[in-house]
Amino acid sequence: MLVAARKGGVTGSPLTSSPLSITSTAQPGLLGGWLSRIPLPKWALIAVAVAVAILFLLFLICIIKCCCCKKKPKKKERVGLLAVNSTTTANLVQPEMEDLEQGPEQTWRGKLQYSLEYNFRAHELKVGVKQAAELKAMDSGGTSDPYVIVYLTSDMKKRYETKVYRRTLNPVFNESFTFQVPQAEVAESTLVMQVYDFNRFAKHDIIGEVRLPLAKVNLQHVLEQWSDLAAASKVEEEQLGEICFSLRYVPSTGKLTVLILEAKKLKRMDSHGLSDPFVKVHLILNRKKWKKKKTSVKKNTLSPYFNEVFVFEVPFSQIQNVDLVISVWDHDKVSKNEPIGKLFLGCQATGKQLLHWSDMLASPRRPLAHWHSLQPPELVDKALALKSHLKLPLTSR
Repeated sequence: MLVAARKGGVTGSPLTSSPLSITSTAQPGLLGGWLSRIPLPKWALIAVAVAVAILFLLFLICIIKCCCCKKKPKKKERVGLLAVNSTTTANLVQPEMEDLEQGPEQTWRGKLQYSLEYNFRAHELKVGVKQAAELKAMDSGGTSDPYVIVYLTSDMKKRYETKVYRRTLNPVFNESFTFQVPQAEVAESTLVMQVYDFNRFAKHDIIGEVRLPLAKVNLQHVLEQWSDLAAASKVEEEQLGEICFSLRYVPSTGKLTVLILEAKKLKRMDSHGLSDPFVKVHLILNRKKWKKKKTSVKKNTLSPYFNEVFVFEVPFSQIQNVDLVISVWDHDKVSKNEPIGKLFLGCQATGKQLLHWSDMLASPRRPLAHWHSLQPPELVDKALALKSHLKLPLTSR
């Protein structure tokens, strides 16, 4: 019995104590405890876990695709631009403003028929505005009220206009206009014919224009042709003419020598298409007129030759406060003389005028001649009034 009891104890103890020891030492984890509290079967929990995993994977795939789509065009763009030369690349990356403005303007505007005839004896250019066809509709009703303005770039002050034709895209004008143009100036002129749409209560809209450089036209014969209307270009600046003069300054004696040589392509001021030009030379000291001289008057010409010399006494201590104003005038016996154009030189000038003045100071005793373009008188007067002069002490005479 003792042996049996011992055997039973030996054999029974592991059977009874083993499960008790397992259940007492192995405590459930946090996840297991949380899952045990959910009142769902095990298969439902597995299904929810699988659905959440699928949604998470889909979300990751969407993020990856979005990132790839943003990066790919940049790579293609870089590769494409590297294969193109520098100027084309610059145009692709940052196009000029003129190209942006002219892009939408490349539409059909219509066409214009005209004629040209030049009389070499009378120096007259006869321009015939015949008709227009297939004009662009500018009004809401699908029509336009067209008329034509005709002028030459060499004399923009003189303009002609045709009659206005109501509600039509195919007007017939049959009007002619005559311009006085010396034969020597024909090649430098451009004929401009602009077609406008008339508006009674608003600004007239330009439909298009034809620009014809006369240098490219054979005026030995009468010309009659059709031309397509192009988009109107920017308003050109009126050409007032050019003047050539020489400057010479001697610091030791304080003498400033101005030699007025000649002028060319001056603006027409008289009704017969010419002018009676003369030149005024002003010295301005600290914004005030100081000294003045003028040339003789040259009759009936747009290209006068003067070759007249003027000498001014300007001490070297005052040269930085002095401005030299060159102005070309049209002489008139009956009415007041009219200015054609002006320009000024000095330390406060800009562009070619400043360069001419600086060269004169850098090369004392040496005469230096240059051509200069005349500017509108009001612009020069405004620049002289607004500029800031250097205030240097003046020496007593």
